[in-house]
Amino acid sequence: MARVKVYSTGTCPICDKAKNLLTKWNIPYEELRIDQDKDALKEMLLVSSGAKTVPQITIDGKWVGGFSELTELHMDGELDELEEQ
Repeated sequence: MARVKVYSTGTCPICDKAKNLLTKWNIPYEELRIDQDKDALKEMLLVSSGAKTVPQITIDGKWVGGFSELTELHMDGELDELEEQ
């Protein structure tokens, strides 16, 4: 099971950027489409304290934020342990 979850929609270009970066960095992730799955939407709202934009990203069940926060974590080296070899 992937440690990273990306809550997204099918029409979100920033979601695509986040997923593309995770793929480039060899970090496996699970995508949850909140526009197709009401349970995923409920989960996202709960874990993110009501965030209304996507992408929303969690690592090991902990909410980290969106695209900007993801790139900051990567720049700080905090995602290195998630990379698949």
